[in-house]
Amino acid sequence: MKVAVLQSNYLPWKGYFDIINSVDVFVYYDEVQYTKNDWRNRNKLYGKNGEFWLTIPVHKDAVKQKISEVKIENPAWQEQHFKSIYLTYKRSPFFYQIEPLIHEVYIEKKWELLIEVNRYLIEQIAKMVGIQTKFIDSKSYDLQGDRVERLVNLLRQVGASTYLSGPSAKDYLSGKEDFFNENNIALVYKSYAGYQEYPQLCTPFLHGVSVIDTLANVDLAEIQQYLFTKGS
Repeated sequence: MKVAVLQSNYLPWKGYFDIINSVDVFVYYDEVQYTKNDWRNRNKLYGKNGEFWLTIPVHKDAVKQKISEVKIENPAWQEQHFKSIYLTYKRSPFFYQIEPLIHEVYIEKKWELLIEVNRYLIEQIAKMVGIQTKFIDSKSYDLQGDRVERLVNLLRQVGASTYLSGPSAKDYLSGKEDFFNENNIALVYKSYAGYQEYPQLCTPFLHGVSVIDTLANVDLAEIQQYLFTKGS
């Protein structure tokens, strides 16, 4: 069984969904420390005036908490984010595909914890683009050991035979391959090479923006060829 383990992010880029689609089980790994200026509470949109950040406000002491414990500050952020997404993409050819979701998330619902809105968006978008992967929470397992041992112990408990990692983890996993081998878990790195370009609202083309950009500019009937690569 192929498994990926990642922190929940806010409106992740397409590579995040590519990893989810590439595995049988996706584990939310939010029982680790929250990191400032990361992807947990922010991401980028790309409109006619270029790219810009959408950031969910959290308390300054969030860095002392686990990601799963971080609360959202200032409820006005929801209306602001709705307006930013709407004004950026309302003229995109397929904006109608995401308009019901953003209306539900930002207008109809209220959120207290960061992981609640992140996970809801991730799973609703995954369903929208046809991903069949099972989602589980690392909180349900016994998380023991240092950084890598903890990960391997989690994978063992989940029943993983293959661990699919993002390429940015190569540095800290280098030299730790024996931990995986001893537990009969193959370590594989996801490649983000080969994504096709699609018509964006301005140039040059940018890959590393929120998946919202793809959903607004590509027909759902064709979206998998733009979201998913053939590697790993």
